[in-house]
Amino acid sequence: MAKVVTMIPVRMASTRLPNKPLLDINGKTLVQRVYENVKKVVPGDIYIAAGDEVIVKECEKFGAKAILTDPSLPSGTDRIAAALKEIDPKGEKYDIVVNFQGDSLNVDPEINNKLIEIVEETGCDIATCGMIFKTKEASENPANVKIVMGLRDGEVEGRCLYFTRAVAPFTRNPEKTKNQDLYHHLGIYVYNAKSLAKIVTLPVGVLEARESLEQLRALENGMYIRAKIVENLKLNQDAPADVDTEEDLIEARKYIR
Repeated sequence: MAKVVTMIPVRMASTRLPNKPLLDINGKTLVQRVYENVKKVVPGDIYIAAGDEVIVKECEKFGAKAILTDPSLPSGTDRIAAALKEIDPKGEKYDIVVNFQGDSLNVDPEINNKLIEIVEETGCDIATCGMIFKTKEASENPANVKIVMGLRDGEVEGRCLYFTRAVAPFTRNPEKTKNQDLYHHLGIYVYNAKSLAKIVTLPVGVLEARESLEQLRALENGMYIRAKIVENLKLNQDAPADVDTEEDLIEARKYIR
């Protein structure tokens, strides 16, 4: 059986919502609620990959293990890789690494178990997930990243050929094409541990820089990414999935108990 570790990258720097990890959500901080949600359902060890000493101290209060990382690291991927190197310097302790975002207050961690199974069963480097776009407006928004993958009718999992902010793939003959769905990429990742260690040593890719999508670095270097299409991502359908803004915080406090 694969040895799994979940890393939750957390840092204080947030331009839209200052001190976000330590904000109170009805008696518990955001970082504590995310940690407790993950702990309930995802197997293996759990660590907070913390960008600040104040987060480490907060984690000590509710019994979470936290690793202090360089606050200047450019991404959550770099942060979890750095934390993993601290606890497993030889790269022998874990087979699979779950990256669960530190502001994903209302994301169901159960999705990670499905992605862990994909990595185990297919040998892919990275497993991720997406949802079918429900509206044309949402699919045309460049902030919403699209997964390009060739799924036949009835299939809900496949190999990722590309990720893009453009509307893709283009349907040349809509009258002859059965599946015309567009897939919204959700930034949830489960890595083969050796693949994660490799990714952070690679230079920024040409397409990665152009689209500002770090997963393209893996594809540009021939790595294998699979995605599962899911219908639901939330624990509470009325609350926002992530806490990114003051409005999200207000809504979260209304529904998260």
